[in-house]
Amino acid sequence: MVGLPNAGKTTLFNALTRAGAETAVYPFTTVDPNVAVVEVPDERLAVVAEVVGAGPVVPETIEFDDVAGLVRGAAEGEGLGNRFLAAIRETDAICHVVRAHSDAGVPHPEGRIDPSADIETVEAELLLADLEQAEARLGRVTKLAGSGDAEAIAEREWLQQVVDALGRGEPARSAPAPDAAPGAVQRLQALTSTPVLYVANVEEGVSEVPEAVSAHASGAGAGAIAISARIEAELAELEPDEATQMRSELGLSDPGLERLIRAAYDLLGLVTFITAHEGSEARARSLPRGGTAWDAAGRVHSDIQVGFVRAEVIPWRELVEAGGYAAARERGVLRAEGRDYVVRDGDVITIRH
Repeated sequence: MVGLPNAGKTTLFNALTRAGAETAVYPFTTVDPNVAVVEVPDERLAVVAEVVGAGPVVPETIEFDDVAGLVRGAAEGEGLGNRFLAAIRETDAICHVVRAHSDAGVPHPEGRIDPSADIETVEAELLLADLEQAEARLGRVTKLAGSGDAEAIAEREWLQQVVDALGRGEPARSAPAPDAAPGAVQRLQALTSTPVLYVANVEEGVSEVPEAVSAHASGAGAGAIAISARIEAELAELEPDEATQMRSELGLSDPGLERLIRAAYDLLGLVTFITAHEGSEARARSLPRGGTAWDAAGRVHSDIQVGFVRAEVIPWRELVEAGGYAAARERGVLRAEGRDYVVRDGDVITIRH
């Protein structure tokens, strides 16, 4: 989770994760990154567990890292920028929190409310940090390429394209990954190659993403959602029934965490499959969209993947409607699939090995 100071990152982080990280209206309250691992809400899991007599229920998890606010000059070490720009490189996606509310009690570091300008400030720092990283990597790879190593030569050519793109103000992802140097992208760990989800921190009663944020996200091929960090923080203090009632009164259909996770799953191209059997746990696991039954077996256990024979697959709703595996077999809706079967979201899978 990145953004300018006082964008609402840590307030949102606390509301979504119940982590209790310190917040204040002055910059750099967050010194060390706040980290929280939360369960991914999935109402399908408990229903499946009940039908097949499985337990305990084990949801998938997602980790949120809240880092210090990035300021102009962060790439050169202003504020706490350099320290946390390195930490961001380890994440699967960037959640860019953008201030889109005008609470006078929370000062803006630039003295104005301008979501477009805020986005540009943060992304300029990410570009500059990547440029420094790419130039350093290019220098090292150029020496290796001098020996005639084909992969090093391919990586050098790609890095030069990355440096040129960053110099023009374009993200590293605009330079196509080199087929002849398959590990080059991972070695560079460019911030501007990481998928981005924009979270507009909006006023109470606002449910739409501001035009300035949605237009930028659309142009960047990124996701965008609107959440009021303050409202989510207030709701987090209530009992579940009270929170549900207040959400209804405010016209909020789902908790902010659920909306954020759904958007993150869409951004990362993830689906969820379930494993559940009587007398053992019911567990949800994520898998990249397009992943196969063979890949799913690897998510369960590497030994199961090695010994893969077949996968027994049924959509969760059909399993629930049938009332269990035995009835599903009688109905003919429990299928045997091979290793190349493409897993669908909500599949309940048993790996035979």
